[in-house]
Amino acid sequence: MLTDHARAANGTSVLFPGNPTSIDLAARIASAVAGIGPRRLWFGQVQTLELHQLVAYFAGLGIRLPVGTAVTLTPLRHPFEAALHARTVAALTGHPFVAGYGPAGDQDRRLLTGADYRSPRAATVEYLTILRGLLAGEPVDFAGDYFSTNSKLIPVPHPPVEIGAGVLRPAMAGSVGEIADVAITWMTPPSFVAGELVPALEAAARRAGRDRRARIATVVPIALERAHRDPCRLATEVVGTHVTRPHYADMLRRAGVPVDHTDREGGVRMLVDSGVFAYGPPETVAGRIREYYAAGVDEVILHVGGVGNVEGVEPALRDLRLVFDEIRADAGEFEDRKTPVR
Repeated sequence: MLTDHARAANGTSVLFPGNPTSIDLAARIASAVAGIGPRRLWFGQVQTLELHQLVAYFAGLGIRLPVGTAVTLTPLRHPFEAALHARTVAALTGHPFVAGYGPAGDQDRRLLTGADYRSPRAATVEYLTILRGLLAGEPVDFAGDYFSTNSKLIPVPHPPVEIGAGVLRPAMAGSVGEIADVAITWMTPPSFVAGELVPALEAAARRAGRDRRARIATVVPIALERAHRDPCRLATEVVGTHVTRPHYADMLRRAGVPVDHTDREGGVRMLVDSGVFAYGPPETVAGRIREYYAAGVDEVILHVGGVGNVEGVEPALRDLRLVFDEIRADAGEFEDRKTPVR
């Protein structure tokens, strides 16, 4: 069994920093990240350049690495088109693709479509159910309250596509854990993952008769400590909106971080103080990453968007390189300490 040190060294990924406005800059970032050697390059819901087409462009340049989405929003595309995009990315990159989806927030759904989901969980389950059948090559005849189809994808060879779903609280974990391959979490402290999400996912797997629970991939916002940096300013760039959303605040309170969604400044400070926004020297950030693996996370996704937004791409990439150097060096030292002297 791998140690937490080894999992950190081998299983840690990167979230593409920000919303690229230049295709050339985006390619330079992707190439630099590939050079760091993460497990996977993830994308959030990019709002400048369509992310599947962006990855296709990278592949055409020869930048082919495993990719995932954390997450794209279900109101934006029908499951049939989502399945088509997902398998296309897998085929073009030559790597398995993690296709992660989430229902978006209430206000976002209304702004995008003029309507809302009475049950975001039920809508997500319907979406994943259709995706699962289509990507398995099956004819899918499904009539749901939110999504329906009577269709089948024309068979095309491609690497596997794993289906992911955004998970924040145990109820969603219990619903999508029967279908999804990957549960993608954001701002979830290690104690909450271990105490709330892992049990919910395990129970869902048992109900569905699955051999194992969905893997957990957790996005962790980070920045390295430097004399000129204000961690709260950096954190505000990536979590400032989230701490004002009631469902995020509810999750954090359950995790022992008493965030008030009406107090953004106070909420951001709590996330810095509690380590949800991991800030400090490389060894501190590496230690925080290992805490997530010890809690049951299978893949930590490092998010340096705060540094990227405030200082630019190069300082963000420099932070990533230093953190990866630290977790890899630490894993090597840990294994050396375990090896008996003969």
